[in-house]
Amino acid sequence: MAFRKEFYVGADSMTPAQCRAARGMLAWTQAELATRARVHEATVRGFELGRKEPIRVSLDAIRRALEEAGVSFVIDRLKGEGVFLIGQSQPRAAQGGGAGE
Repeated sequence: MAFRKEFYVGADSMTPAQCRAARGMLAWTQAELATRARVHEATVRGFELGRKEPIRVSLDAIRRALEEAGVSFVIDRLKGEGVFLIGQSQPRAAQGGGAGE
């Protein structure tokens, strides 16, 4: 299936690459993102691989879960797309609080 890039361009959208990058910044698995977004893991996997366009409500739920964790998305028609983590210097899974600190 050919992916329609224009489907993902918009102020409230994200691309499959942005989803993968955001998940990586949070050190989340696809399963963890799916659980937090309350969608099926296959929906996340298919979207990230560019094989499936999720229905709008699922895409919104995935984006919302990432944003609630501190991710911000940028899509600029001239400059490209990006992802950044607000207020975090390292992935959540790597933050302090463990034994020996």
